[in-house]
Amino acid sequence: MSIEYLGLSQINGPLVVLEGVRGAAYDEIVEFTIDGNEKRLGRIIEDYEDKAVIQVFEGTDGMSLTNTHTVLTGRPMELAVSPEILGRTFDGIGRPIDGLGPVRAEARVNVNGLPLNPCRREYPRNYINTGFSAIDGLTTLIRGQKLPIFSGNGLPHNELAAQLVQQASLGSDSDEKFAVIFAAMGVKHDDAEYFRRTFEESGVSDHVTMFLNLANDPVVERLITPKVALTAAEFLAFEKGMHILVIMTDITSYCEAMREVSSSKGEIPSRKGYPGYLYSDLASLYERAGLVAGQKGSVTQIPILTMPNDDITHPIPDLTGYITEGQIVLDRALQSKGIYPPISVLPSLSRLMKDGIGEGYTREDHQAVANQLFSSYAKVADIRSLASVIGEDELSETDKKYLAFGNAFEQKFVGQTEAENRSVTETLDIGWKLLGILPKSELDRIDSKMLEKYYKGSRKSPGDAKR
Repeated sequence: MSIEYLGLSQINGPLVVLEGVRGAAYDEIVEFTIDGNEKRLGRIIEDYEDKAVIQVFEGTDGMSLTNTHTVLTGRPMELAVSPEILGRTFDGIGRPIDGLGPVRAEARVNVNGLPLNPCRREYPRNYINTGFSAIDGLTTLIRGQKLPIFSGNGLPHNELAAQLVQQASLGSDSDEKFAVIFAAMGVKHDDAEYFRRTFEESGVSDHVTMFLNLANDPVVERLITPKVALTAAEFLAFEKGMHILVIMTDITSYCEAMREVSSSKGEIPSRKGYPGYLYSDLASLYERAGLVAGQKGSVTQIPILTMPNDDITHPIPDLTGYITEGQIVLDRALQSKGIYPPISVLPSLSRLMKDGIGEGYTREDHQAVANQLFSSYAKVADIRSLASVIGEDELSETDKKYLAFGNAFEQKFVGQTEAENRSVTETLDIGWKLLGILPKSELDRIDSKMLEKYYKGSRKSPGDAKR
């Protein structure tokens, strides 16, 4: 028999304190009734002696110490799941907002997830095709990987996220089931409408599940949104055998909400005012990606975060980089050149790339082409610096070819249109075409057999060109 508690002891921002509580548990869901009719939900975040500190999902507006009745449900936050969630749109705590009614639940699952036994994890293999050459060719996304995108205010990460949802696939030769979970935290109304409209018009809505927490929604709800999205992903992956890509934007909004709630709780702040458990909290989200032995499905994550002041050493990107297996970095200088997507190749990497590409996965020459493109483009920056000092006319013929390669690489390999979806084969072919700008003697990261098979550049050496 549940006990109904009359009144509250204290209200502080999104938090309320209830005294005289018996049998309360951490993470337990609480139901509030305000003025006898309005219903709200909360979650116990602290429990000591006979007191419980509760986060109110919908905020505390209209609540007072005397007009609120509280009931402890005895259960954690749960999400109703079934294959019917595909093609649906939910709010930040998993309630349908698309007008199609409630989901016929096959199960109700704790959104906090269960720790995955490390011994049951399988090493990520095989790739997910995104349609972007800069990602597929040089920082390949592997099934079961967590690969964040580091962006900044004003950079086109929303457009990139929407295009990723439209284009992501397991490759044209795969018959395995694939779907996308899209979680937006703290987004503006026009951005949310942009995502909805884009997915509908492109015809991908039937294999996309959206969880939308808007900017004017309570910050406490923002802390639940990624957990709800990952719970849905885990159900589809490990219960239904699907390969799920989870795109979460913006992790910075999530962390800002965490800082605000932590301040309301009176916790001692750490770096930049964020709570000391920021690392472990982010890890609890990111580590829900992966493959499980004996299961067909996988959960792959692309969290997107905006770096405050473009500072990659800020606590959010800094800690994210420690937990995840690489990063994709967007660059303002490339954006100013009109290049989309403005992916900065040199600071971007995928640590699991080597194990999901090559013969049997993409193409035999993939790793060699990626190494050579990266090495050659790294030299371009040095040559551009030299040209700014001595002038481009004073450069050697080889250096001039590197400049031509650098410009072509940014425009034709990194740059592509918002409607362009490239296969891995097309990406590698473009890579070889660009390497053809350079003398064959400069391609020192590719063995001679592959050069003979794929290289179509000039046969002349730099010395021959001078003669």
